[in-house]
Amino acid sequence: MRVARGSGFARLLTASAISNLGDGVYATALPLLAATLTRDPLLVSVVSFAEWLPWLLFGLLSGALLDRWDRRRVMWTVDAGRFVVVAGLAAAVLLDEASIALLAVVGFLLGTGQTLVDTGAQSILPALVSRDARRLQRANGRMVGARVVTQELAGPPAGGFLFSVAAWVPFAVDALSFAAGSALVASIRGRFGPVADDLDPERRRTTLRTEIGEGLRWLAAHRVLRATAAMVSVVNLLASAGGAVMVLFAQEKLGLDALGFGLLLSGSAVGGVLGSLVAARIARVVGTARVTVWTMVLSALAYLVFGLSTAPWLAGVMFGLVGLLTVVFNVVLESLRQALTPDRLLGRVIGAFRLFSFGVVPIGSLLGGVLARSFGLRAPFVVAGVVIPVAALLCLRAVNTRTVAEARAAAGLDPGP
Repeated sequence: MRVARGSGFARLLTASAISNLGDGVYATALPLLAATLTRDPLLVSVVSFAEWLPWLLFGLLSGALLDRWDRRRVMWTVDAGRFVVVAGLAAAVLLDEASIALLAVVGFLLGTGQTLVDTGAQSILPALVSRDARRLQRANGRMVGARVVTQELAGPPAGGFLFSVAAWVPFAVDALSFAAGSALVASIRGRFGPVADDLDPERRRTTLRTEIGEGLRWLAAHRVLRATAAMVSVVNLLASAGGAVMVLFAQEKLGLDALGFGLLLSGSAVGGVLGSLVAARIARVVGTARVTVWTMVLSALAYLVFGLSTAPWLAGVMFGLVGLLTVVFNVVLESLRQALTPDRLLGRVIGAFRLFSFGVVPIGSLLGGVLARSFGLRAPFVVAGVVIPVAALLCLRAVNTRTVAEARAAAGLDPGP
């Protein structure tokens, strides 16, 4: 890869923050809009299902394409397209033409773009900041921190407020955020893709199917990353079950209005901001392996208490704890995955990882709708709080201090961090 460093990371960070602010506004307004169209938990969950389905369908393909193409160019082009899609949704809401089917279609298109943009951002980060463990953890901490502040702290209350003003406004704001993010990423200097001279003749003749298979085999053969992918799959499956019916839970069990729902979602961001600041330090003190497993155990128990809450303040505190632990987990795991994966495979391995971790989200969304319809709105949270700790503890044999040190040494890295 030919890369121009310096301001590249700052521009990526700024673009991510702006886009994530729009995402936070959108993520709050979308379920509120869906809840005005139907009160059926299963139909509400269909919107979330459609938005996450592309990870299951295209996650592997997106990773392989990003290992072939200039990752920066893909990111700004896709965000320009998403500006058009969300602007169209804002117009439909303004004209009172919105429906569950339309929300599902828009969610599917945005989610398809997300498979390319998210994987691309993760793939170019090592080229911008190096593969040093501490630099990666600091960079990922800043990226996650910016996302938490914008998407989870500022975005949700803004989305709830803007929706209460006019239902179309939050979607127009999200569209503008995509336009700004696209322009910033386009301004990053350098090439972030394979250089023709660096490719051997065998790789030039390979097909996408062969390249996807190579990424899958590499992940399947890596003991530590394989186990963490399995753990994250279980976590996301069950957490998304609760997330799909969160708006109905907040309204009917906690008695919150649109603004209150936005503030509730911001609860996790309060803890998440703190988590982004201390994640690298915790990893150095506690160890990567222990952080990876135990943050998921503790966050699931907090999620259980959240689902059993009747008081909004207690639910907010528990959601804040979930946000803190989840952000620490994400910073540490993303940094480890970036460091252990060869650059030529990074897009495919991240795509394969997210096939399993994000591909289960649409399934979990429907599961949440089924559980809520059958056993009540608390059921998805209770199931997640009980099952996730068991899944995390089962990974201890594959994800521990010794296996992580061995994996770092095998990748030619200092095994100490």
